[in-house]
Amino acid sequence: MAAVMEGRNVLVAGPRNKWSLAWPAALALRREGARVAFSVKTEREASEFSGLLSATGFEAPVFLCDATDESQVEELFRQVSAVFDGRLDGLLHSIAFADAQDLSGEYIATSKEGYTLAQECSAYTLVSLARGARPLLQQAGGGSVVTLTYIGSERVVPNYNVMGVAKAALEASMRYLAADLGPENIRVNAVSAGAVKTLSARAVKGLDAMLKQTEERAPLRRRVDPEEVGDAILFLLSPWGRGVTGQVLYVDAGYHIVGMP
Repeated sequence: MAAVMEGRNVLVAGPRNKWSLAWPAALALRREGARVAFSVKTEREASEFSGLLSATGFEAPVFLCDATDESQVEELFRQVSAVFDGRLDGLLHSIAFADAQDLSGEYIATSKEGYTLAQECSAYTLVSLARGARPLLQQAGGGSVVTLTYIGSERVVPNYNVMGVAKAALEASMRYLAADLGPENIRVNAVSAGAVKTLSARAVKGLDAMLKQTEERAPLRRRVDPEEVGDAILFLLSPWGRGVTGQVLYVDAGYHIVGMP
């Protein structure tokens, strides 16, 4: 029996290191036979991530792209098209950023510049990358776009602040993109992972307390494993998820169903 992603091409945008949730997703995609390419923002990130690929025997191209720059997005998909012979089956959006000063204190103190930065990096990049990927997904006869979100989009999470608002915009964008692209057999979904010690999450004060609360209150009484998040992303990017679009899939040991204390 062939692996579910055999012969399929996927771009993973935004991984930074082995702690990024995009990494276990990439490993799951490779396990199931996908051809994977990556995009990162800076030369330094490219060098560090290429080192991770070499150390793990993961052969894949790594492209440079600041997804807030339209010209770089256009160039990214020219390169992806050349590598993947003009067709793309999946896109994983794993890009988010906010100034550390906007992740503490009162949300009301958020500056206009900080708000705009978080929205552009964390929400609009999904729109920009989906638009860039669209012709290649059409060439494949359809495909799947997945982004990463967090429960701070719908609940007030201490010290998440402007990022929670950006994630709310990201989820709304996901639904509108699903409506736009659905007639072309292109699905768009989000995975809402539980608290995990990624590099970005470490910028949120009180992360250890959040992890402890998950262990105490989540129905499964444990934290989520990054590999579980990766497999959920694989599901949505693969034919297994072919009837699912416009949805937020929670992978958080059930934490989101529990009332707050």
